[in-house]
Amino acid sequence: MERAEIVATVERERLDLADLLDELGPEEWTRPSLARGWTVQDVVAHLTLTTRLSPLAAMTGVLRARGDLNRMIGDSARARAARYAPAELVAQLRENAGSARRPLGTQPPDPLVDMLVHGQDIARPLGRPRAMPAAAVATGLDHVWGSSFYGARKRFTGLRLRATDLDWSAGEGEEVRGPAGDLLLLATGRPAGLDALDGPGVTQAAARLA
Repeated sequence: MERAEIVATVERERLDLADLLDELGPEEWTRPSLARGWTVQDVVAHLTLTTRLSPLAAMTGVLRARGDLNRMIGDSARARAARYAPAELVAQLRENAGSARRPLGTQPPDPLVDMLVHGQDIARPLGRPRAMPAAAVATGLDHVWGSSFYGARKRFTGLRLRATDLDWSAGEGEEVRGPAGDLLLLATGRPAGLDALDGPGVTQAAARLA
């Protein structure tokens, strides 16, 4: 996907997710998401930060987290979730839906991966099916597989991931196959992605996540 198409897809995903969030009851906002240690509200708060986190705030947060980027991201999400009510977070998601702004050091596909994966982090534990556009998932998989931040290529060395619903594969070795969206969850460290996958490499893939 070209950059303009990525931005347009991210906008659609944000608006569609906001519509889903409008339907949630108070108890659903406090449920654990697929992202370990994050509630649904934490995930939504994180998504609103994509277009709002300034370089200074990011650098300050990393320093406070003693250089641990993942810790900084989690701390920022939980702090924002505690500051804003669900309705305010949904309004913020809609407000900047079409923005191409992204955090310092990230690439154009990163907001797309965020929306695809975090959308599932929210929807699946709540039992609310959420489709992922095939072209967007293919772009997300290419980016995640090639990015050192996600570490998928290193984590799954010796395995071949192959989508059964679109033309995508990566890696060499025993095969792990299934829907592309579930491969994207696997590649970003979500064990829930394993539920729809099979092949001789699945047991190894599960062990790598553990």
